Amino acid sequence: MFDFLDVYPWLLPVMIFFGRICDVTLGTLRIIFVSKGEKYKAPLIGFFEVFIWIVIISQVLERANDLLSYVSYAGGYATGNYVGILLENRIAYGIVLCRIYTQKNGKELIQKLNKMNIGATMTHGTGSTNEVDIIETVVDRKEMKTLARLLTEFDTNIFYVVEDVRTKKNGIFPKRKTILTRWRVGK
Repeated sequence: MFDFLDVYPWLLPVMIFFGRICDVTLGTLRIIFVSKGEKYKAPLIGFFEVFIWIVIISQVLERANDLLSYVSYAGGYATGNYVGILLENRIAYGIVLCRIYTQKNGKELIQKLNKMNIGATMTHGTGSTNEVDIIETVVDRKEMKTLARLLTEFDTNIFYVVEDVRTKKNGIFPKRKTILTRWRVGK
C-alpha cells in the first residue's frame, strides 16, 4: 500500500508525524463527544481515529527502524494533543452553568442578561465580607466569552464559576442559528 516509502524513505517520518496529529486530535474530539453523550458523533470519529492510527502504527512496525521515526511519532502525539485542545476551544461544544456572585444589584444584571435573551435566576446570600446576589444562568460555551465581558463591565470585582452541563430542559434560551437559517425564506 505504501510502496512509495521504499523509494522515498524520508517521507515516513513526515507521514508518521502528521498521521499522529490527525489521530490524536480526533481522539480528543471523540472524548469530548462521549462526555457530552453524543452517541452518533463519537463512534464515527472513533472509526476514523483508529483507522488512521492502525495505518500509522503498521508503517512504524514495518519500516521505522530509526530514531527520527520514533521522535516523529512522539512529536505527532504531543502536537496532536495541542491541536486537539485548540480545536476544542475553537468549536466550544456544549453548554455551561455560570454561577455569578456580585455585591452590586443583581436585578440590574438580570435585566442586562434578559436583553441578551439569556435567562437567569437570582438568590441572595451572605458572602465572607458582605451580602451578595447569586445569579445562575445556562449558556452555550460559545457565548461564554461574551458573557464574561458583560460581567466584568457590570462589576469589576465580580466572582463567577463555570461548570459543564450535560443536558438542559425548559428555560429561556435563544434560538440556535444553524447553517440552514442563512438560506431560509422569511427569516
